Amino acid sequence: MPFLRLLLTFTLIACTLACGREPGKEAGTPKPAAFVSDGAGDGSVWVVDGPKGGRLYLCGTIHILREKDYPLAPAYEAAYMYSNKLVLELPPGSSGPELTNRMAQLGMYPEGMSLDAHVSEETWKKVQQWAAKRGMDAAAMSKFRPWFAALLITSMEYAALGAKPEKGVDAYFEARAKKDGKPMEGLETAEFQLQLFASLKEKQQRELLEQTMGEIATVAEEYEKMLAAWKQGDLETLEEMLFREAEKYPELMSLFLTARNLAWMDPLDRMLKKGEKVMVLVGTGHFTSESGLIELLRLRGYKVRHYREVTDF
Repeated sequence: MPFLRLLLTFTLIACTLACGREPGKEAGTPKPAAFVSDGAGDGSVWVVDGPKGGRLYLCGTIHILREKDYPLAPAYEAAYMYSNKLVLELPPGSSGPELTNRMAQLGMYPEGMSLDAHVSEETWKKVQQWAAKRGMDAAAMSKFRPWFAALLITSMEYAALGAKPEKGVDAYFEARAKKDGKPMEGLETAEFQLQLFASLKEKQQRELLEQTMGEIATVAEEYEKMLAAWKQGDLETLEEMLFREAEKYPELMSLFLTARNLAWMDPLDRMLKKGEKVMVLVGTGHFTSESGLIELLRLRGYKVRHYREVTDF
């Protein structure tokens, strides 16, 4: 599975912590909705209509962005304006020193164990070469479990491109809602997302690290391609990128995507039936494939339209 792309679209906790987001740091001053750049595109925003006037604005996010990726498509501003509350992957204010410490606790080997003893000689050599290139201490890297090392390496590669979690779509609107006093809630807890990684079998952890080391050379090119598809709401391209090797890792896909989508369905269903108008901000990868939120909602009988098709905001 393409782990670098998975990190951008599936699990917010990985970006928030591994990328070094400062506790409480906001996304910066929101830009006026009227200022829309030519490259903003149609956006990855879908509208779901329910009974009693209920409406979900499904807003696909990229968890790590750059300043130049703003402003967002007007669809995001419209969704924010017409919603009464925000629903995020994680509850607002989830980042903090306690969470950072918890991640380190889960991600580091106990004394007497090391990364080099749990991965292949070839993989460890690649980690050492990467550490030397990025000015990291290989001895420090040896203390990390494979999943944590993969997160750290991934985050530093995106940071080298100028991509930061505090510029991600989730952080941007969390800051907006906090300033405006708009209610917010989360679909999952930070501990749950941490356990997605910590509970991986050793073989799965090794696979994540091996894939990460193999993807580093193309991270810049793939990042730009993903952003271009995301800005246009091009789920076909995003699905091709995210699921290129999915059939090789069914357990990982179930853990990171399918099972979580299914778990989110009942809460989203209740919001629609209660007549709420909600801006739902989750990784865009959750909208792709037959097990994505869009298709699951359609299977429940809901009408789902892309923002460009909606005239009755």
